[in-house]
Amino acid sequence: MLNTQNHSRDSAGLKYIYPVVSRRAGGLSIGINLNVNNACNWACIYCQVPNLTRGGPPPVDLDLLENELRQFVSQVINGDYLSINTPPEYRRLVDIAFSGNGEPTSACEFPEAVERVERVIHEFGLQKQLPIRLITNGSLVHRPAVQAGISRIGAMGGEVWFKLDRATPAGIETVNGIRVSVEKTKKSLEQCCALAPTWIQTCLFAIDGNAPNEHEIAAYLDLLSTFAGKIQGVHLYGLARPSMQPQKERLSALPADSLECLARQINQLGIKTTVSL
Repeated sequence: MLNTQNHSRDSAGLKYIYPVVSRRAGGLSIGINLNVNNACNWACIYCQVPNLTRGGPPPVDLDLLENELRQFVSQVINGDYLSINTPPEYRRLVDIAFSGNGEPTSACEFPEAVERVERVIHEFGLQKQLPIRLITNGSLVHRPAVQAGISRIGAMGGEVWFKLDRATPAGIETVNGIRVSVEKTKKSLEQCCALAPTWIQTCLFAIDGNAPNEHEIAAYLDLLSTFAGKIQGVHLYGLARPSMQPQKERLSALPADSLECLARQINQLGIKTTVSL
């Protein structure tokens, strides 16, 4: 039985396709893992991917990906997969999501993979029911091929979930393991919003028992304020699953009221907010 704590990429025995019960999406999400080598251009301190390495994915077998997706969608739509494998409250297919074990847009085949997913969705007549979501760190939005893929997702009624965990250079380096200016982050987010409906997703937790400080929260809210009316909203979430990174012992979940307090502050900016513990 799938649950919100288990996002194993191997549960279906497929290379690129994996099912997860998504607490944020509210049902069964069909994940697409293009980074089958556990390589990512970021190294987030809370990442649940084991043996995470720096880099990009190997070449993607698009025919295999398409066939696996077709096979799995058929099991869900025409079979009893949902009743056997998901809790009653999550027994609905909510999306097909590019996520996986690394940054999906780092795959050279990303735009072609989006086209293959679109083809399968049309085969099952789900184009008005089943959105495509891209869960991304946004670092490669400047690439024309990535923009083409995101634009296609937007044209199909899909959306992007754009990672924004912290909003100062020091906070980003600590949490995401990369050095990037806040201005570059803003530019990437601006580009993404122009291509497809975009949500921000933010993971909140304590490091060494300390929640994000007032300076970090103020910078985060300041950045969000410039995107009021441009983004669809913010998904706040905590540590539902344990980190698999070397720093995992330093991390701990925040109490629910900490996330709810920040959600109220975001709402005051005129931005819709959801909270998942």
